[in-house]
Amino acid sequence: MTTPPPFLLFFSFGFSRALPIPVLHVCWKERSREMPPKFDPNQELIVIVRAVGGEVPATASLAPKVGPLGLNAKKIGEDIAKSTKDWKGLKVTCELRVKNRVATVRVTPSVASRLIRALKEPPRDRKKVKNIKHSGNIPFSEILKIAKEAAPNSMGANMKSVVMEVLGTALSVGCTIDGENPREIQDKVRNGKLKVPN
Repeated sequence: MTTPPPFLLFFSFGFSRALPIPVLHVCWKERSREMPPKFDPNQELIVIVRAVGGEVPATASLAPKVGPLGLNAKKIGEDIAKSTKDWKGLKVTCELRVKNRVATVRVTPSVASRLIRALKEPPRDRKKVKNIKHSGNIPFSEILKIAKEAAPNSMGANMKSVVMEVLGTALSVGCTIDGENPREIQDKVRNGKLKVPN
């Protein structure tokens, strides 16, 4: 077996600015002879996975993320399906905390997922029904509840700004708040007609 050369040769093809002729760039790079460090099982790692609630994610998408950590992708998929059964049919973000080759699943749903869940729509077949418009109605009290849940992950300076973010997401989702357009509710919050507790 021949030993690899202690350098790598890179070629790139481009055009010169001064002359309209093709130019070949040659670049030398020292080859690293060190192996990457081995994974420490005592170290806690966080892996973020997007999944559909109540469904086992595709093993092909999970394996590259959890395989190098010494975890079984099929078992992790079943754990995710169990943890997300309350969010059936909705796309949610899951946080896998891996320590000593044991993963604990924590569901961290987005504001949009929380709003769609608050609409209490019947579960749909994701393969048959697509591009659905969520045209339901949510009470303002539910918006305040969602804003409190979303506050730790929000960039909002105070509760009022977090509520404004949630109302903006409600506008994107397509639902109404107390029978009104979310923009009108935003104006009421801005003007102080609707009070937001701190």
